[in-house]
Amino acid sequence: MQPRDLLVLAGALLSLYYATAKEFSPPTPRVQLSFRELKASNTAHFLNFLLNTTDYRILLKDEDHDRMYVGSKDYILSLDLQDINREPLIIHWPAKQQRIEECVLAGKDSTNECGNFIRLIQPWNRTHLYTCGTGAYNPVCTYINRGRKAQDYIFYLDPDRVESGKGKCAYDPKLDSVSALINEELYSGVYIDFMGTDAAIFRAMGKKAAMRTDQYNSRWLNDPAFVHVQLIPESAERNDDKLYFFFREKSTDAPHSPTIHSRIGRVCLNDDGGHCCLVNKWSTFLKARLICSVPGADGIETHFDELQDVFIQQTQDSKNPVIYAVFSSSGSVFKGSAVCVYSMADIRMVFNGPFAHKEGPNYQWIPYTGKIPYPRPGTCPGGTFTPSMKSTKDYPDEVINFMRTHPVMYNPVYPVHRQPLLVRTNVNYRFTTIAVDQVDAADGRYEVLFLGTDLGTVQKVIVLPKDDLETEELILEEVEVFKEPKPIRSMKISSKRQQLYVSSESGVTHLALHRCDVYGEACADCCLARDPYCAWDGKTCSRYSASSKRRSRRQDVRHGNPIRQCRGYNSNANKNGMDSAQYGVEGSSAFLECQPRSPQAIVKWIFQKDNSDRKKELRSEGRFLKTDQGLLIRSLQLSDTGVYHCTATENSFKHTVIRVRLHVLSSEAVTAALLHSDNPSALASHPAGPPGAYDELVQLLSQPEMGLINQYCQGYWRPSGSALSEAKDLQDQKRARNRRNHPPTEELQT
Repeated sequence: MQPRDLLVLAGALLSLYYATAKEFSPPTPRVQLSFRELKASNTAHFLNFLLNTTDYRILLKDEDHDRMYVGSKDYILSLDLQDINREPLIIHWPAKQQRIEECVLAGKDSTNECGNFIRLIQPWNRTHLYTCGTGAYNPVCTYINRGRKAQDYIFYLDPDRVESGKGKCAYDPKLDSVSALINEELYSGVYIDFMGTDAAIFRAMGKKAAMRTDQYNSRWLNDPAFVHVQLIPESAERNDDKLYFFFREKSTDAPHSPTIHSRIGRVCLNDDGGHCCLVNKWSTFLKARLICSVPGADGIETHFDELQDVFIQQTQDSKNPVIYAVFSSSGSVFKGSAVCVYSMADIRMVFNGPFAHKEGPNYQWIPYTGKIPYPRPGTCPGGTFTPSMKSTKDYPDEVINFMRTHPVMYNPVYPVHRQPLLVRTNVNYRFTTIAVDQVDAADGRYEVLFLGTDLGTVQKVIVLPKDDLETEELILEEVEVFKEPKPIRSMKISSKRQQLYVSSESGVTHLALHRCDVYGEACADCCLARDPYCAWDGKTCSRYSASSKRRSRRQDVRHGNPIRQCRGYNSNANKNGMDSAQYGVEGSSAFLECQPRSPQAIVKWIFQKDNSDRKKELRSEGRFLKTDQGLLIRSLQLSDTGVYHCTATENSFKHTVIRVRLHVLSSEAVTAALLHSDNPSALASHPAGPPGAYDELVQLLSQPEMGLINQYCQGYWRPSGSALSEAKDLQDQKRARNRRNHPPTEELQT
């Protein structure tokens, strides 16, 4: 490619970046809570017992036993789901000292690599768990007795059942693995060698033969990073069941500048491998590309290539869950994150479509148009379409050979509506994890997304449908979950307990799914928040319950219309907008503070002079500057005296946040105040103004606690010339009298 072409391409990429960033600028979170504010809200529990460990992973949520099982370096924790600090059960399981020394001698880091990092915890039966750790680059597995019931309060390792973890857990703690224990058979996506070069989808344990993907075959797996694994039934026939693996890997098409592709792969649970070819290798393994991109007007798509996390949202039909996936961009020019949603119908359609095939002079991928052998490659034995074949060993050799050379589907899997559910492009963070909760509200059922970031924050988001397939994204809240900002590693939701469990390198936190009271004390604030968890109950913003019989409950997630929902309660919206008085000095500056609860509100300032019905909107021009915190008036004039209304408008609902009555005092008045501070009543007939002009100032001076200079000047204004000299002389005389009559006290400042 010529330098000119490179410049053109770079310009196109930058144009695309700025266009995308502008189009997908994220909304502002309605509520933002720092770690300290979250802690003060009493809606979160932070792991507060100290262990000499790091790298926490939430590996198993067990609602039957009311426990959360967490793995870290050298430790396994059993935590109470209701309060993670209440009577925790702890197992210390370090690697053997000899093994640690050998790991260090092999050139590995003693702190971050040569430990027993727990990477697998799966339920074995009603009383035991199966767990594996990296074992200082020597993976080991064993069983944990957790008792039959939560009341048993049992949690210990079985020392007589320690076994090798090869093919079950990675050697290197930096390489993520995934696993599923089904019918005492462990299915894993894992690197199975010390060097971290041999990646495999592996089946171990149980009565069936060990199985794996074809070794060192880049068409099958090419340096993958495993993200998630899930069993999804295909039909009522159990022999059709397939296990789906989600991962990202390097593309084989551009070896010198590798591109990342996100994948969904699958295998049949009853796969026995081939008879002559692919012996003890998967004979049903297929994979397809997952696309998460923003279509451009000129046909160029903005791709988010790197799959980061997957959440499977179960539905009433277990065969058709909804798949939520978090992606990030892999390029250095364009950085961002996106969430895409996929349907199982689209995924199955791709796996039933054409296979990818390479041929021709350019050796490009094309759809395979030759004869497809029977049974169709990827079909499970003994299933709906192959009832007479009980094992993959019964498949003809041509089927097995075809599978070995054609594991990739030609068509990619596109998200629902062919576009992401939400996008982040001009922010300083990336999404790392996702969890989704289904919430029943007064006007329907909503999916609430909890998105973890690499800055240690969690965003709570809903995406509402609008006309013509358009959507509206609302960030209900953003909270700092950890004291130290570390990337979120994993998240689990307990809808039953209304809790979200979050882990990072430094610890574990669980927090309530809702904090309704932070939205405000008025019905309008609660309604405008549009949080499906919350509703106005007649007095406060509180947790919404579909079974509640209260007629006073008000909620409108879809439209957030307080005019309709809060009839009779809207007056509460102005409780915080009581009149206040503020004073300024001619020639100085004044700042009128106004911060509405909602950052989405459009704020306007309306000015009304005293004894006048006319109102004028103030804009940022000349002496007036509107900021996010309020209104700054520079170089005050006497004509600025009057009432300033700060109004906020959101979803067509307008209310007054605060009204400020501003009094602007003339410089002569303040000078007179300095000269006659010992005799306020003398101001009433001061020649600087007409009789009665300073009545209000006289009243204020009569209050002994009123510090006049600090009250009006505030460091912005000073009298000058002879007035200043005369004022200083009077103050010096006053100090002398005070020293004679009283012990030293605080002196009046000039």
